[in-house]
Amino acid sequence: MGATETNKLNHEIVDHIPLIWEEPYGERNGHLVIWLPGLTGDKDGLRKHLRMFADAGFVAVSYDPYEHGERMRESRDQFIGKLKRNKRRYFWPMIAMTAEEYPRVIDWALERFGLTGGVMAGGISMGGDIALVAAGLDRRITAVAACISTPDWLRPGTDEEESRPDTYAWNCYHRCNPLTNANKYEHAPAIRFLNGAKDGHVPPDGAHRFRAACADHYAACPERFEITEFDVAHQFTDGMLNGALDWFSQHAASSGSEKG
Repeated sequence: MGATETNKLNHEIVDHIPLIWEEPYGERNGHLVIWLPGLTGDKDGLRKHLRMFADAGFVAVSYDPYEHGERMRESRDQFIGKLKRNKRRYFWPMIAMTAEEYPRVIDWALERFGLTGGVMAGGISMGGDIALVAAGLDRRITAVAACISTPDWLRPGTDEEESRPDTYAWNCYHRCNPLTNANKYEHAPAIRFLNGAKDGHVPPDGAHRFRAACADHYAACPERFEITEFDVAHQFTDGMLNGALDWFSQHAASSGSEKG
């Protein structure tokens, strides 16, 4: 087949990117949700989440992050092993490269489904990190819901073992790390962090420092930057998922009822 392959399970390969989607059974609201998994997860584990977003009127898409799911280049044990040996060397490029694929997926989805509304971006842990980076790269992303995620890839205070990024990983950090690229958010996309107040793996204080770094961008619209903390550690909860849906629905409504 060519650059795009399709089967009957709402699965497609767009260029090199494997993705899945769910559509509303009834009326669409004209908006797109892109929702990504955490580290070691894959798009197929998010089917139920996509169905929930679709039931609320969104066309909902997920794709496998770089080196995940259908894009895994080695055994799962080998993949986890290299992350344990030097997480930042491999993890930072995964975030950057996957975020930089967002515009390609958006282009495909808007054309494929004839959508004319905004793009909502979110995910779990790494997936939320990716969504946040993408919002600084593509202004079509109007709202972000980042669950147990951080805008600071250095994660000061994390319980993670220290690791040493190589030159390429540092290049990814310098061009994509949100906290040190706050100027990329001057268009004030609606951002909501849904984090664990007791999270020692992804400390929640990064969201607060990012809000301070972006204060000038949100001075006229502080309601577009929200931080919600749950009484959990590094754990994704139903409350976070529902909070993400509420955030997307709120900002879809505020941008008008453009029907796709």
